[in-house]
Amino acid sequence: MPRRYFGTDGVRGIVGEDLTPQLVERLGRAATLWSGGGAVFIGRDTRASGKELERAFASGVASAGGNAVLAGVLPTPAVALLALDLGAVVSASHNPPEYNGIKFFHRSGRKLTDAEEEEIEALLDEPPSNPERGQVDDLEVAVDSYLDHVLERFGSDLTGLRIGVDCANGAYAGIAPRAFEELGAEVTAIGVDPDGSNINVGYGATDVRALQQLVRDEGLDLGVAFDGDGDRMLAVDGDGDAVDGDQIVAILALDLGVDLVVVTSMTNLGFHRLMEERGIRVVTTDVGDRYVLEALQREGGVLGGEQSGHIIFLDGHVTGDGLAGALLLCGALRGRPLAQLAGVMERYPQAKENVRVARRELSDTVRHEVDRMNEELAGRGRVLVRPSGTEPVIRVLAEAKTEQEAAELCASITALVAKELG
Repeated sequence: MPRRYFGTDGVRGIVGEDLTPQLVERLGRAATLWSGGGAVFIGRDTRASGKELERAFASGVASAGGNAVLAGVLPTPAVALLALDLGAVVSASHNPPEYNGIKFFHRSGRKLTDAEEEEIEALLDEPPSNPERGQVDDLEVAVDSYLDHVLERFGSDLTGLRIGVDCANGAYAGIAPRAFEELGAEVTAIGVDPDGSNINVGYGATDVRALQQLVRDEGLDLGVAFDGDGDRMLAVDGDGDAVDGDQIVAILALDLGVDLVVVTSMTNLGFHRLMEERGIRVVTTDVGDRYVLEALQREGGVLGGEQSGHIIFLDGHVTGDGLAGALLLCGALRGRPLAQLAGVMERYPQAKENVRVARRELSDTVRHEVDRMNEELAGRGRVLVRPSGTEPVIRVLAEAKTEQEAAELCASITALVAKELG
């Protein structure tokens, strides 16, 4: 059964259009019925719509006889760690402020599977089932519990390190700078003044330009940037150059000595070449951190991630965590500049386009042309075309040995996508 509301990462949409309090309340009720009642731990990011949607979701939980435990503003990975019978986050992650969403975590901390999300959708029209409603409670100690765990498990002595921390005006604003300071780092923080309308706007992992400027102007050793809900992180080296998720996972794979790493189809060819040279097996999944998680659990691995900044290390955690990833990256430096560590991986030039379309299903013509181009490239480059799981766009990626060739490949397939699906 195709999912109507769930996408790559939960239910997401523009508030008041695709996502309404009424839908969120139904999701709260359906998820509680699906999980068999009990307690649902709920966090949210800093969007203006968050409080209203949080209360709507909690009302749905209570209408099914469940206990909604509201933790307030909290990073997504903290909800995964602290999930009760179910965990839920009111967030649209890296999307602009007008978006919001709901994503779920199993009591074990893992994200729900496609099949489980379909089962929740099948319960969306169920009426309130419990004549004695459940209850809604507020919890004020969740931040401290989360921070204690992450510092103990992933922290190291960062004395003398000068670091820029960009919190995207999101859920890490009151947490991440404190974490680095407690480990001895000298912190310069930006994106730490959320007002409900500025999450992911000009700051954070979706736009590292402000962090690059900060690192250059202040002569910092490096910078780290989180997205609005804290499940992504990217970095900037001491020269102000961006370091993406592929490079971060490569650095951690070598530093942690793993023999297996899981990445997605977006991962740079240079990453695959490096892992092959070092004898590290690579498993590739569809785009989406939950698919990386599922593969790690299936293969018995602990490290994986995405180019976009999802960094997953399961030794002491249950999901991807931006702060944990940043702390591991800082620990891997061992007095060396980040640029030196990142330079071990050659990055193939990539060209990307997002094509806004009327329908997100790829036509046979597009599929055949992608297959033809990849066959012709024969491993010296590639073309990838996929529908977004969260927006009405088709994402196009072209990769080649030179920037010019990558740009030409991308332009060619983008024009075809626009013609066929626009």
